[in-house]
Amino acid sequence: MKTCKNRPALATRKVLESALLIGVSLVLNEIARFNSTWIYGGSVTLGSMIPLVMLCWRWGTRQGLFSAFVFSLLQLFLGMKNVMYGRNVLQMALIALLDYVLAYTVIGLAAAPRRIIKNELVALGAGIVMVCALRFLCHFISGWLIWNALWPNDKGLSGMVYSLLYNGGYMLPETLIALVIGILLFMPLRRFWPGAD
Repeated sequence: MKTCKNRPALATRKVLESALLIGVSLVLNEIARFNSTWIYGGSVTLGSMIPLVMLCWRWGTRQGLFSAFVFSLLQLFLGMKNVMYGRNVLQMALIALLDYVLAYTVIGLAAAPRRIIKNELVALGAGIVMVCALRFLCHFISGWLIWNALWPNDKGLSGMVYSLLYNGGYMLPETLIALVIGILLFMPLRRFWPGAD
């Protein structure tokens, strides 16, 4: 973690880095994405969560959760059209909470495995898999309980199975891409990730 006698400069650096990495995540999420229509739908990005994971590693879980929460609110703003598909206030609130706020805020936990796993590369991989699994769980519950009630699928599948296939269809490649990019970036930037620069 950072050791600096100039606390205002350190606080300014934390805010600036957080804003920059949130912005990079947002750009990657909006621009570097492709539809995974080869399964059931959804979209896969080119490692849009990696800047947030890096932020967690540099500044800790508290700053990571806060920054991921800010990112989730930006995603919610951009996805407001989806929230409006809810037929009542409860459905709209649950879509906003499960598909945006919780699903993206959990990315802030990406550095948590560092406390129990000594090997940093393994801890990074475990953190990415963990937050992707938590994000998948949020989308899965939303798809099963809310979206299936709004639009039952035309494939004759139960809501649970369809949500599993739909959300797993894009979250699995999203996880694998994030793992590869995270590991490839960790090696040359090993000093930067844990905030030792």
